[in-house]
Amino acid sequence: MLNKYIEIKDEVKKALENNQPVVALESTIISHGMPYPQNVETARRVEEIIRENGSIPATIAILNGKIKVGLTDDELEYLAKAKDVKKASRRDIPFIISKGLNGATTVASTMIIADLAKIKVFATGGIGGAHRNAQDTFDISADLMELANTNVAVVCAGAKSILDIGLTLEYLETHGVPVIGFGTEEFPAFYTRKSGFKVDYSVDNELELAKAIKVKWDLDIKGGIVIGNPIPEEYQMDFDEINNAISDALNEAEEKNIKGKETTPFLLSKIKEITKGESLKSNIELVYNNARVGSKLAKELSQV
Repeated sequence: MLNKYIEIKDEVKKALENNQPVVALESTIISHGMPYPQNVETARRVEEIIRENGSIPATIAILNGKIKVGLTDDELEYLAKAKDVKKASRRDIPFIISKGLNGATTVASTMIIADLAKIKVFATGGIGGAHRNAQDTFDISADLMELANTNVAVVCAGAKSILDIGLTLEYLETHGVPVIGFGTEEFPAFYTRKSGFKVDYSVDNELELAKAIKVKWDLDIKGGIVIGNPIPEEYQMDFDEINNAISDALNEAEEKNIKGKETTPFLLSKIKEITKGESLKSNIELVYNNARVGSKLAKELSQV
């Protein structure tokens, strides 16, 4: 039945059948996160980094109503240029498929599809979370509920710093999602290495992490794992500068009454404008860094 909806690229299918490491990648970063041609250049480089570190990349998207697990170079290019690409979270998947549309997968939908394809590791930029004032608005990303339910390890540079990181971590704790710091005791805040919030556990290498993940799923403890991998020091932004930019962007979003799934793309675009492109450079470098760790983790997980 799944074959009716999902097409797994031959290289990815072969790797999965032979217990070789595969890393899932989302596609909203391509269609909604960056301008062309930086988006496709970044996507290609991320795939190269995953290969260089011993795994097979599987970029996930919905093209003409078909779920694709692993994209060809032409498909990457198409996705990067197309104007009619829907942002596809959990609720959107059935409608994008049934209508034969194009969809770029978020963290939540990439997790769902990776799990269907039996891919255990997913590298992304940052997870969604509880937006500021979520205690009043209930504006909480579907990513968090997916992390509570779906067995995929997510390597990220923490939660996007436009969010309320404290509320995000409280939500994850309530749902029993382990929040791990990769080489850090502090949960990273996307553009910066520090957030002021501690992780549940800190690990120093991919093997240590793979062993803990294996135990979790061997015991059938349902749900994902958040691996907070800080942006490399040389690429992080000044803490005050980025927080001032975020504050200005949030104020403008409120003035323009921008809400729901339009919020994050607007804020990221505005922050890029305020920081004169510096935030985009940081964004690209943290994604590369997560690809490296994700690839090495997938490799260790395939061997433990």
